[in-house]
Amino acid sequence: MGIRLDELAQRHGLRLIGDGDAEIDGVCTLANGRAGAISFLANPQYRRYLTETHAAAVIVTEADAAGAAVPVLVADDPYVAYARLAAEFLPSADVTPGVAPTAHVDSSASLADDVAVAAGASIGAGARLGAGVRVGPNTVIGARCVVGAGTQLGANVTLEASVTLGARCTVHSGAVIGSRGFGLAMDAGRWIEVPQLGSVVIGDDVEIGANTTIDRGAVEDTVIGDGVKIDNQVQIAHNVTIGAHTAIAAKVGIAGSTSIGSYCMLGGAVGVAGHIEITDKVMITGMTLVSRSIKEPGTYSSGWPVTTNGEWRKQVARLRRLDKLEQRVKRLESGE
Repeated sequence: MGIRLDELAQRHGLRLIGDGDAEIDGVCTLANGRAGAISFLANPQYRRYLTETHAAAVIVTEADAAGAAVPVLVADDPYVAYARLAAEFLPSADVTPGVAPTAHVDSSASLADDVAVAAGASIGAGARLGAGVRVGPNTVIGARCVVGAGTQLGANVTLEASVTLGARCTVHSGAVIGSRGFGLAMDAGRWIEVPQLGSVVIGDDVEIGANTTIDRGAVEDTVIGDGVKIDNQVQIAHNVTIGAHTAIAAKVGIAGSTSIGSYCMLGGAVGVAGHIEITDKVMITGMTLVSRSIKEPGTYSSGWPVTTNGEWRKQVARLRRLDKLEQRVKRLESGE
């Protein structure tokens, strides 16, 4: 059963232009629209599809409403409106509270009555799980961990001992939180391990992607603020702090003891050196290497944009000649 378009408009506070009788049963792209589905226009490069889409309706701004060939829902930010509306069509998770027969729960652990623990999961001594927590298959929750109400842990997640997760978090499959930080000291030609005695403290409404790793602190805790969104395969080292509502894309690596502010955005494969500070509201584009502190909000880049191989080789050759060119200019300026 679908949801009438006029009902969706009312639920989400959007203005309807056109026939509201259509039954919406899902979402689609503008280019591959289909009957019964709703789409959105956020990127101007797709505006050309407004007049030819087969979607049942489209979410647009006021400026684009007149160009659509189908009914529209008008929003200040179509992408945000779409994100909220699309949640209506997520498959419902049919989870029954209780502990699967093959799961292990230590007798000293504390679980709210409606917690669901899937097959093969293990919950250690003194762990505390709040109301509505969902623990996926083969997930391990170490001793003394705290998991806040409504948090969902996917399959094969590992929470090492004493990790704290806030309320309404989502941790996707394969993530490891609280693993040993990479601390080593050289002694007489051999590495010795520096004990990692801190833990990891994660705020509310945080999302952690698949196969992401967050190391425990060496002395103090690694801290992730409220509302932080972390993509897949991200590495966060020991004693890192990340401010509220920062978003981090896949393959980012953050070295130890770095502080990242609130409302920052780190693009894919960004590398951040250790022991530096990044202030609030900084955007770092993909493949950038951050080797020094950033003290002013703004957008920062260091990646080399793609070009043809022949042009790239020419540019590298020029770079190699820069030092000689600089020395020549200095000699000319000094009159030598």
